[in-house]
This record gives sequence, structure tokens and C-alpha cells, in this order.
Amino acid sequence: MKPFRKHKAKVVHLDRDNVDTDQIIPKQFLKRIERTGYGPFLFFDWRRIQEGPDAGSPHPDFVLNHPRNQGAEILIAGKNFGCGSSREHAAWALSDYGFRCVIASSFADIFHSNAGKNGLLLITLPEEHVQTLAARTASIDGYQLTVSLEDERLHDDHGLSLPFSIDPFRRECLLEGLDDIGLSLKHGEALEKFEQRHDKEFWYAPRPAPAVLQTSTVAAEQ
Repeated sequence: MKPFRKHKAKVVHLDRDNVDTDQIIPKQFLKRIERTGYGPFLFFDWRRIQEGPDAGSPHPDFVLNHPRNQGAEILIAGKNFGCGSSREHAAWALSDYGFRCVIASSFADIFHSNAGKNGLLLITLPEEHVQTLAARTASIDGYQLTVSLEDERLHDDHGLSLPFSIDPFRRECLLEGLDDIGLSLKHGEALEKFEQRHDKEFWYAPRPAPAVLQTSTVAAEQ
């Protein structure tokens, strides 16, 4: 997993509340077995015209299709972002599209956990701060933010500076680029010693069954 320390990027604002995981990545695209390749299908039902002779073409009114928003890597979202089913594919799709950070006033709990485990930084801010960022994104062409996880602060080039906080454990994992597998591998030497000891004690020379179990077995045979 790619570490997140400090990142400066263009911002895009998705002005919708209660965006659920089926809208982030529709169910028909969940057949892949890899974690990659979901970016083209992010917000598919909104990004593409669904009916008529132009079905499948980019929808000109959807915010991610606007030329000014191409290359955005920070998403300003509405309240309760990531609600709905617990599909981890939603975090994969956002990351595969290119987003490194999502900012909102609230997130669904399971999505919040899935995002952090896949290197996607979620920042929860008061609603008034989210609206300030949304207004600047709309009024300043090519608006950019610098997000510093090291300092737990975000700022722009126009005098705005806002603090944020996240769970210390998740912060450490993101800073070091550690997913659940990476966390386990940090203890690789201890795990290897445990496996060797376990094999020696239980595999090559298994311990005898407890006395109570032996007694029960004898009674059953009688």
C-alpha cells in the first residue's frame, strides 16, 4: 500500500449527500477478482448516459466529466458518503480512479474502515469547513489543496489552513503504507518462531489428549 504523508492535488466537489457504495461502484462491476481496474466504472451510472442513442457516452453534466476537473485527486463529498452495502470495491474504485483523499462532514462506518485499509485517506471536517472548501473549488479554477497527514492539517495557496484529526492507529498505518497484511508482516520473525514452535510441539510430537477427554472416550467405548 502506498504511504500517505503529504499530498498536493487538484480538488473536485461532488455536491451530493448519501452517496452509497452502489453509486460509487455499481454491482455489475464486482466480478473482477483483482483490486485494480475499477476506476473506469467509478460513478458509472452518473458518468455515462444510460439511455437513448448516446447510451454509454460520457454525461456532459456530471462533475467528473468537466474538463476543468480532469486529474483531480482530492474529492469533496456530501454528508454520509459511502453508505449502503459494505463492498470494499468502493474504496478500490476511488483509489484506482486516482483519488488519494476524500473530505466530507460524515462517512459511513464500514466504508471508513475499508478506505483506510486500502490507502485512501478520509478526512472528516465540520460542515461549515466542507462548504468553505466547496465554495473555493467552485470559484477558483484548478483549485488545489495540500493535505499533510504528518501535521494533520490541510491548506491551500490562498491563505486557508484547517486542522483535522484521524484515529492514531489508522494514521500510523497510512503514514507507513501498511494494510492488514503489511501489519502482520511487521511481526514476521515472531510469527516464524511461533510456527516453528507450534510444529515441534503439536505436529511432530502431538500432546496427549486431556485426561477428561480420555476418560470420556473410554466410557463411550464401554
